Amino acid sequence: MEFAEILIILAVFVVAVLYSSVGHGGASGYLAVMALLAVTPDVTRPTALILNLFVASIAFIQFYRAGHFDWKIFLPFAAGSIPFAFLGGMIQLPTTVYKIILGVTLMLAAIRLAINLRSESAPAAPQIWLCLLIGACLGFVSGLVGVGGGIFLTPILLLMNWTETKKAAGISALFILVNSISGLLGNYAQVLKLPAAVYVWIIAAIIGGIIGASLGSYRFNSLVLRRVLAFGLLIAGAKLIFT
Repeated sequence: MEFAEILIILAVFVVAVLYSSVGHGGASGYLAVMALLAVTPDVTRPTALILNLFVASIAFIQFYRAGHFDWKIFLPFAAGSIPFAFLGGMIQLPTTVYKIILGVTLMLAAIRLAINLRSESAPAAPQIWLCLLIGACLGFVSGLVGVGGGIFLTPILLLMNWTETKKAAGISALFILVNSISGLLGNYAQVLKLPAAVYVWIIAAIIGGIIGASLGSYRFNSLVLRRVLAFGLLIAGAKLIFT
């Protein structure tokens, strides 16, 4: 096994631990790792979504079992996002355009990871039409770039005071899962061409996801580590945009 492959496995494990601890699947982290190690875009997008499937599933189960979920908030966001994630997954952008969009996405994800958002006051229920609209936008970006959308949904839920912090993580975890499935269905042709090494990455992601989600659903605060990861996302994003 080459050094680059070992590095990817270790990086996927670390990303899965940190992201799952806040209810995320880790797609932006996986995309950053693959971008820094020059993995081709036709592999990065479906691979990130596949890893998302496993890690987001684990995160959702852990947060749901701990009582951190709300179906009334989740359903309208998912209803808006699922069809548009499929549509985004069907679109194959030119490599140069994809790299720029992905670079910007990674930089935005870095900002989200570096900020410790919390909902302090009593949450207020969101309007359904607004949930559908936001869900549609996030779903399209999810399928187009290869992320689950939770990295953006969580801060929206907290900044708009629609739910408390732990429930936002649980809602985002299932949101990532359904968008990842929809995006993969829209891009299934590329999924069939993925290298065998992806299966090893999946194992690393599952182990990391179990550890991170178990800690995050109860007591783990990973802010310092997430800020280190955010710095890596900034570097990867700049590399994609400017090289």
